[in-house]
Amino acid sequence: MVEQRWGLESWLRGRGARPGIDPALRAVLEAASPGLALLDPLDRLVAWNPELARFAGPTLPLRPELPVTVLVAPEHRDAVALALEAGRRVEAPLACAGRPMVQLERRPLNLADLGGLLRVTPLAAAQDTANHEVAARLQSIGALAGGIAHDFNNLLTAIRGSTEAAMAAGIPAQADLELRQVLESASRGAALVRQLLAFARQQAMRPRALELNGAVGSITELLRRLLGSRVRLAVELEEPGRRVRIDPTQLDQVVMNLALNARDAMPEGGELRIATGHAVVLSPEPLGQETLPPGRYVTLEVADTGKGIPPELMHRIFEPFFTTRREQGGTGLGLSTVHGIVRQSGGFIGAGTRQGGGTVFRIWLPRHDGPADPPLPAPRLPAPAAAPAIATPPSPVPPPASRGPGPILLVEDEAPLLKLAERALRRAGFDVLPAASAEEALDLLAGGAPRPLALVSDVVMPGVDGLELAARLRAADPGLPVLLVSGYAEAALGRDLAAERLRLLPKPYGLADLVTELRAILPAEQAEVS
Repeated sequence: MVEQRWGLESWLRGRGARPGIDPALRAVLEAASPGLALLDPLDRLVAWNPELARFAGPTLPLRPELPVTVLVAPEHRDAVALALEAGRRVEAPLACAGRPMVQLERRPLNLADLGGLLRVTPLAAAQDTANHEVAARLQSIGALAGGIAHDFNNLLTAIRGSTEAAMAAGIPAQADLELRQVLESASRGAALVRQLLAFARQQAMRPRALELNGAVGSITELLRRLLGSRVRLAVELEEPGRRVRIDPTQLDQVVMNLALNARDAMPEGGELRIATGHAVVLSPEPLGQETLPPGRYVTLEVADTGKGIPPELMHRIFEPFFTTRREQGGTGLGLSTVHGIVRQSGGFIGAGTRQGGGTVFRIWLPRHDGPADPPLPAPRLPAPAAAPAIATPPSPVPPPASRGPGPILLVEDEAPLLKLAERALRRAGFDVLPAASAEEALDLLAGGAPRPLALVSDVVMPGVDGLELAARLRAADPGLPVLLVSGYAEAALGRDLAAERLRLLPKPYGLADLVTELRAILPAEQAEVS
């Protein structure tokens, strides 16, 4: 049935119809399966069926003229563009929540208004029934985790903002102490959300080109202290070393989680081996419920001499909240966090085990052939237990030229957050034009509201989202500074925000963070208004 519907190509050629004015064409497209989209001669979306919109989900809203490569994760876009241009099928993760693996294929149409027909098929559909069920369950859990994390980030932002506002109002010392406990609890909640987002592959990351040997070597002394005297650490670093592109802090978390997992698997002691190497994969290789695509990789192995993992549990080890050590305080988020970080970094992870013979985790990271980035000025977090800052500093955006006076257009669909943010900006000396939706903001401006000094908007909102709102406003005001806030990370939005002069403030954020980030995108003479 799928191949028959793929025959839509010949039907289109016979009609030469334009989807914007032909109801029959749109009806056929919507009834087709799997995910299909019509492309214009520049390979931008013209029309698509509901199944493709379902694949993309709420974090990747489809719209006309969206380049087809934006559908996939940023690190795969160049390869996908080359493959589609050559008429080859290609596999890549979508840039939406959960980053499900799909197969993409483009057929040329060469019509006046239509350049091609795109087919997007979930990769799990090509696997056997058991693997399909596991992959579907993981994808569903990932989407659910991402959605919960997004909503929870909104709640944490409201809790933190309200607490900060109460403390700023002046309260007795004992009450101030209690409120600081609330802030500390919110920070722990934010750390838990980051673990959920890591599994869902939506956490904020700052990748850098680094030498893998140097990154591993820099944490070996800390590992020795954490492992204790009963576990011997053996480090084998292949020379010459090779470079990868990954967030250094997240790489530390991956190694730490695997090492601590191994320590717990060796209560009587043993050996933990960490090794680096390289691999050239010439053809797709099965890797659990996933497939390792061809390419040049840098490998990282973490192996222990523990009791191993029972074979019947191997297919579940990367599921969130699955643990065999619940009584010892295990949360079941360690390996799922590792899996999410590796996959969001464009890599893959597999595990092998033998009863009584230990377990080995092997990570494949795409090889980076460019030079390494200069060292970070500040030390990285040493362990996964240490909670990083709640708001990850976004990519710098050059401030625009001086603008006339005007209000900050503040758009947020969560009423408590709208009120908190409005009060914080007004206390900082800004005039504020609040709106509960993008549509309300557009109506206010169409009704004569003054030209805004800047836009501060949530990203994911019902109807018109923050990205589309920014695009509409910049169509009339190209120099408009824009600060986006979101419970999702930039990678999940599928956009190069820095290239579009958009700044992102991840939720949960503090009210002071909001003011600081807004001032960063304004000219100096207008940033210091208070």
